[in-house]
Amino acid sequence: MPAETHMEQEPLGREAILQLVKDRLGEILEIDPNTVNEGDSFADDLDADSLALIELVEAIEEEIAERSVDFRIDDEDLEDLKSVRDAVDYVFSRLS
Repeated sequence: MPAETHMEQEPLGREAILQLVKDRLGEILEIDPNTVNEGDSFADDLDADSLALIELVEAIEEEIAERSVDFRIDDEDLEDLKSVRDAVDYVFSRLS
């Protein structure tokens, strides 16, 4: 899909953000995204280390930058993102 098409898309809803997080986690952790649940802890349930979380943040920022100019996940907020739900809620609140 051409990049210019992304700019015309509707803002991401919460379900779309959840799917984005699950898909990117699947790629980064080399797991089936359908096995990722919203309540999963990055460390305890998904065995995601800090490098995987940084990759997730970069992937989310890249994807959302195509839809929302200057979207960024602040470094100081990373320590608060402990679960898939935390990440989805954070992104959704920043886009709303």
